[in-house]
Amino acid sequence: MRIWFAALMATLYLCDYAQALDRPRVVSINMCTDQLLLALADPPQILGLSPYARDRARSWAAEAAGGYPQLSGSAEEVLMLAPDVVVSGRYTKRSTRETLKTQGIAVTEFDTALSIEGAKRQIVRMGELLEQQERAAAATGRIDAALSRTRAAASRTPFRVLPLARRGWVAGRDSLMSAILSAAGLVNASDELGFKAGGFASLEQVVMTRPDFLVVASERDFAEDQGVALLMHPAIEKLYPPGKRLLMPEKLTVCGGPMLAEALDWLTAEIGRIGR
Repeated sequence: MRIWFAALMATLYLCDYAQALDRPRVVSINMCTDQLLLALADPPQILGLSPYARDRARSWAAEAAGGYPQLSGSAEEVLMLAPDVVVSGRYTKRSTRETLKTQGIAVTEFDTALSIEGAKRQIVRMGELLEQQERAAAATGRIDAALSRTRAAASRTPFRVLPLARRGWVAGRDSLMSAILSAAGLVNASDELGFKAGGFASLEQVVMTRPDFLVVASERDFAEDQGVALLMHPAIEKLYPPGKRLLMPEKLTVCGGPMLAEALDWLTAEIGRIGR
């Protein structure tokens, strides 16, 4: 009986593996498409990932990326792998994309996701490309469920918040970050700075805007480099101690993808913390 069961499981495994080999084999040359690929593809489908796939601060799928080749981003390197499809961002190095196209490689480009619905559409699109529609549907379902939880727990007070990242970068109203904040009943104060997609805010602008809370990527208590020095400025620390900061890890908001379910749940928990 055990021998029969083992033989059955081995047969099923081989069938699944053969089916995976029949699906498109893909190279990603963009960090955001890396994450979509890692979330939806069978391992044999992934031939290589972008240079930033293992960036633990910015890539939600950095740990999973460790099991696959990390490419330098050159067209020549991609051509050697002979993928069925290359996935990239709309603004990934143009010369690389054009070289691949002239060599007969299919290149599928993904725009930057600026909304939750836009991110869901990208998941569906990647699922279709990979022939993994069921996984894509499951991923968008998890986002919908998290979105419902966030809306149910949304702040009853429309707090003005300012998402402040390295070097003073502020996500504007037309951004995925702003869409996530809006779902939680929060108002992105970057509108008052005139930022549409985003921009760099000075110390003076942050102080003058006086949001109710800052949204930051980490709880650092020291300036490890110039990029985070602004958040350590005495004026910012005085106005925005830890209790006036909402934490949102950068890797949950840089790209649109399955990580949005985690981002929404994370923000829901933060809303609960400041409401206590």
